Amino acid sequence: MTGSREMFEEREGERRLNNDPASMPPDGGIVFIGRIASPWITRETCPKNMHAARETGQPAVLTIDAPYREGLQGLERASHVIILSWLHYAPRDLIVQKPRHAAEAKGVFSLRSPARPNPIGLHVARLVGLDQDTGRIDLDAIDVLDGTPVIDLKPYFASTDAFAEAMIEGRDEPDRIRR
Repeated sequence: MTGSREMFEEREGERRLNNDPASMPPDGGIVFIGRIASPWITRETCPKNMHAARETGQPAVLTIDAPYREGLQGLERASHVIILSWLHYAPRDLIVQKPRHAAEAKGVFSLRSPARPNPIGLHVARLVGLDQDTGRIDLDAIDVLDGTPVIDLKPYFASTDAFAEAMIEGRDEPDRIRR
C-alpha cells in the first residue's frame, strides 16, 4: 500500500499545515480495538460513503481483538452500530481541500474527507451477525480500506442519533425539507 502523500494527489486551492500532526507528540492515547476486513484495497475502488458502500452489496467484517471482546456483551440487541475508525492512510496535514466534485476548496472541518488532523472515520452500519467469542461482527457494508483499524464501537439509537431536519446548506438533498 502506498503512503498518504501518494494516495491523496494535490489539487488547486489546497493548503497544508506547517507541521504534520502525524509527526507531533500525542496528547492522548488511542488504542486500536480491532480491524475491518473489507473488499476495498485501493482508494479508487473504495466507496466514498456508506450509501455508496451499501449500493455495492459487498458486506464487511469487523474483528474485535481478544482483550476487548467482553465489551461486546449485549450489542447483539442493536440493529445498527456506530464505528469509529482510524483512517491510517489519510494525510493529516491537509487543512484546506478541493474535492473532485466541488467548484471551490473548503476547510477540512466542513468536509467528510478522510484527510484531517485526526483521521477518525464515522460509519453507521447494519449489524448482520455477532460472535462474542471470536470477536467477529458481520456488517452490511463499510466504506473503508481493508485492514482499517477500529478505535471504538457504539450502538446506534435512532431516537437520539438521528435528526430528520439536519442538512447542509447548498447541498442537493431533494428529500429534505428546510425548516
